[in-house]
Amino acid sequence: MPGGFTVDDFTTDEQAGTVTCPNGVTRRITARREVTFGAACRGCPLRSHCTTRAKGRHLRLSEHDAILRQARRDWAAREDLRDRYRQHRPMVERSIAWLIGPKSRCRQLRYRGAGKNDQWLHLRMAGLNLRRMINLGLQATASGGWAIPRPA
Repeated sequence: MPGGFTVDDFTTDEQAGTVTCPNGVTRRITARREVTFGAACRGCPLRSHCTTRAKGRHLRLSEHDAILRQARRDWAAREDLRDRYRQHRPMVERSIAWLIGPKSRCRQLRYRGAGKNDQWLHLRMAGLNLRRMINLGLQATASGGWAIPRPA
């Protein structure tokens, strides 16, 4: 829910197998890694910030929940990570769009078997990389190699 509590606002204790909500209610994590607060949400003063679900707040935790929480904390705390991401994101997203975009006719696999499709994918990516290098100014060098001129 926009402006409400996220999964990061809930305290997870993996050792005890419990999750505690922002109001202090603790529930057990099931074998399927789910937590239901149910009846505890009925009279909760924080309910409007937590859930609109009639049966109360329900969480599904990933088996890698602790790693994901740490990654989100790092992302929020470190400006250098966000800067590096912004620097590389446009080219990565453009490359993926070239590979599986609506005009690329690559939305379905062409061959049967993982080996043939893996080979096709590598060939397609090599072609896209070559096209990108040519657009960046790939030129033959005097020594018989190839280079992209550095900007002045």
